[in-house]
Amino acid sequence: MDKYLIVLAGPTASGKTMTAIKIALALNTEIISADSRQFYKELSIGTAAPTALELSTVKHHLVHHLSIFDKYDVSDYEHDVISLTNQLFKKHNAIVLTGGSGMFIDAVCDGLDDIPDINDETRKKISDLLQDNGITCLQELVSQYDPEYYSIVDKNNPRRLQRALEVYFQTGIPYSSFRKKQKKKRDFKILRYALLWDRDALIERINKRVDIMMHDGLLDEVRSVYPYRELNSLNTVGYKELFDFIDGKCSLEDATDRIKTNTRQYAKRQMTWFRKNDEYKWFAIEETDDIISSIKHIIK
Repeated sequence: MDKYLIVLAGPTASGKTMTAIKIALALNTEIISADSRQFYKELSIGTAAPTALELSTVKHHLVHHLSIFDKYDVSDYEHDVISLTNQLFKKHNAIVLTGGSGMFIDAVCDGLDDIPDINDETRKKISDLLQDNGITCLQELVSQYDPEYYSIVDKNNPRRLQRALEVYFQTGIPYSSFRKKQKKKRDFKILRYALLWDRDALIERINKRVDIMMHDGLLDEVRSVYPYRELNSLNTVGYKELFDFIDGKCSLEDATDRIKTNTRQYAKRQMTWFRKNDEYKWFAIEETDDIISSIKHIIK
């Protein structure tokens, strides 16, 4: 019997967790997270991780399985998910993979390209560029050498920018060129769905969710990890803005407004990423029953 990986993607605050749980319950199956921010057990409020009730309703995998001190990349994730699917498909015909990290979803669905190993000299050269000139320098170089990747990358994530420059400086070939090769053949079929929102409605949801996070204690959560603020795992929306507040660089109101702005920009990049893949079927969150019907019709 065929096995199916049900991918549910969408921008932040689009309701993926709730929708994925409904789908998983309808299929009597389990969920694998594809949200790279929710991997870390120290980060709950600012990453909108599933609640204890949600985690108890449906079995979730790869949520809070790491510490912020762990080194973990998309290659590790691909390996972990494929290992998980090998186990879960022994008892389920379908599994739900949900999240907003497009690169991680694509790694599972399509595999990673054989990107060359980076030597220490090149790695240090790019690291020194960041340390001496800041992230703006990396942004300008990626824009110059690999505009295609620059159009979709999280421009505020220095590790993503460093990776692109390491590959280019080592090979002379844009990083984006290594991301277009033959897809890996998987032992399961893949159905891709994504949640579509009206722009203004999504902005309202994002702004409201940030206010709820602040009310629920996001600042205290940020204070608890402040001593480790230089870790790459903490270079993420909701944390870096409040680090600036703690440092006295801005007011709490300004930091909160910046979280809302940066989250909206992040959601826009997510939409750009998912829209470039025509395998996705787009549904409004009110059409969850239609998603379930579509899945059941295909896998019956």
